[in-house]
Amino acid sequence: MSEPESRRFPERLALLTYVKLLRAASAARNHAARSLAGTRLTLTQFAVLEALYHLGPMSLSDIALKILTTGGNLTMVVRNLQKRSLAKRQPSPQDRRVQIVALTPKGKVLMRHVFPQHAAAIAEFLSVLSPEEKVRLGELCRKLGTQEDKRGAGQAAISTVL
Repeated sequence: MSEPESRRFPERLALLTYVKLLRAASAARNHAARSLAGTRLTLTQFAVLEALYHLGPMSLSDIALKILTTGGNLTMVVRNLQKRSLAKRQPSPQDRRVQIVALTPKGKVLMRHVFPQHAAAIAEFLSVLSPEEKVRLGELCRKLGTQEDKRGAGQAAISTVL
């Protein structure tokens, strides 16, 4: 390798790794979306329902932090969940300006049915990895994901399953 090529090697390796990471993330997202095909839920709608199912009622801003989405998009997602009677919005008792989102009974029934199927689909997708590889992948993803925190961008944690 010539000297200019050897200086570019770290960049080339980083770019190749980045492309592989994006392809793997896209494959995971597509597999997860297919697992929800019969539910008429988008991945973001499912993420909202999953967060509410596991963590209980939350404000829109807390949900946005948990599922890593924007407030504007989340408002539309919650509105669509309300239209299907899967979630409801109510003013916070502490601050009437804050909207709290909660699952409806219909939303709870749906999640009791859909969540185990979704979890099984994710387990199936990751079954090509050994338990040790899954742990290592999780560690590497966390390391990459926390870079923004260290730089001050304030990334939030995603829900336990997504």
